[in-house]
Parts: sequence; C-alpha cells; structure tokens
Amino acid sequence: MTRMAKPIRDRPGKKKRNLLAAEGVSEVDWKDVNLLRKFISDRGKIRARRVTGLTPQQQKQVATAIKNAREMALLPYSSTGR
Repeated sequence: MTRMAKPIRDRPGKKKRNLLAAEGVSEVDWKDVNLLRKFISDRGKIRARRVTGLTPQQQKQVATAIKNAREMALLPYSSTGR
C-alpha cells in the first residue's frame, strides 16, 4: 500500500491585516459594539488570533471587551445549543 504525499503549496500564507490598526484604535472599549462584532463569528464565538491578525495583547483586550459587552447584554453569548 502506497501513501500519497501531501501537495506542496507554492505560495506563502496570506498576511492577516490588523483591524485595530486599520481603525486607528489604541484602546478597546466594551461599549464599541460595531467594532467588537468584527471579532465575533456568526455563531457568537470570539475569533482566534490567527484569524483576526491581532497581537496577543490586542487579542486579550478584545476578548475581555467582548466578555464585558456580553455581561451588559450588548453582544450575544455563543449559541452552541443543539
């Protein structure tokens, strides 16, 4: 039985753009719901850092702001119910 080799990629991965830098945001605020919605999936989950292209510090700020906005009922919790 022969094993097939994985296909080789010719192009490197696409560099994710930092949305916070593009918006000119230095400090993430939990009241800025329009900005925070860009970091939430359609199911209400927080997008991963490799998807958003944020730095670790910015991702932590975004995650904390989303959690605070959820507590204040500005954003939905994830809908994982089946």
